[in-house]
Amino acid sequence: MHRPAQRKRQLRSRLLVCAAAVPVILVAGCSSDSGSDSGSDASKKGSGAKSSASAKPGDDAPSVEMAAYAKLPEPCDVLSKKTLEDLVPKAKDKSGKAGTSSDTALRGSCSWDSLDNNGVDGSQFRWLRVSLMRFESDASLGSGAKRAQDSFAKQVADAQATKDAKNVKAEPVQGVGQQATLVRYDLKKDKDTFKQQTFVTRVENAVITVDFNGAGLAGDKSPDAGKLGKDAQKAAKEAADAVVAANGGGDKASSGASDKPKSDDKTDGKTDEKKSEDKKSDDKKSDASKSDDKKKSDSDTKS
Repeated sequence: MHRPAQRKRQLRSRLLVCAAAVPVILVAGCSSDSGSDSGSDASKKGSGAKSSASAKPGDDAPSVEMAAYAKLPEPCDVLSKKTLEDLVPKAKDKSGKAGTSSDTALRGSCSWDSLDNNGVDGSQFRWLRVSLMRFESDASLGSGAKRAQDSFAKQVADAQATKDAKNVKAEPVQGVGQQATLVRYDLKKDKDTFKQQTFVTRVENAVITVDFNGAGLAGDKSPDAGKLGKDAQKAAKEAADAVVAANGGGDKASSGASDKPKSDDKTDGKTDEKKSEDKKSDDKKSDASKSDDKKKSDSDTKS
């Protein structure tokens, strides 16, 4: 008697449960339809993940150009005997004094000093130093040439900022390396005024700095700053050439656009010469043609 009623209650409960489940299914269905964009995003993300996964570590690692010069010459050997004789004529040791360096492959220096003692008439003092620096290419620091450019700028700035320097002047110079600047100033020491010349030049990934100063001691006259500057430039040019030669690049440093060989002028000269010859040839042919025409005309007239 009670079983049919119980079965009815169970069936009703199941129907209610199913009815309650329908909205959930519909909502789920709507969510699925409206989520097509989300599915697209997921697809894009998946594609991006695959793309990222396909990129191998190191594929996007930054690369820098190889440094032009791999070594430096011996600093004490970069100047000729004649240059040393001109700049430091009374140097006791013409071979120079090498500076200390923790890595001679990257940096080095050499210095000379000269004292021309004229007794009561005064003395002439000269001091010369050549410093060489080379920069290697590094993925995290940049190319050797770029690092050398930064060092070049720093060397020039440091020279201009010398403590107690007076009458500081800096001027770019053409004809030595890719970059060159001469910094000059006066520096007083123990009542004597020293005329300082700092010539900085860059050749590819190497920087050469020449420090040259002079002073008239014990009442002697001060040296000419202009001549000292030219001497410093001469030394820097020789040192730059030595760097190039040490790396198998001949014996001359690149001097930039201002010193390019005038090969174009020679070519133009040859072209003009050829044009002139061609013109002369054409003129001769024209004259010959005119002569033939004249002869023919005369013949016709006689006929």
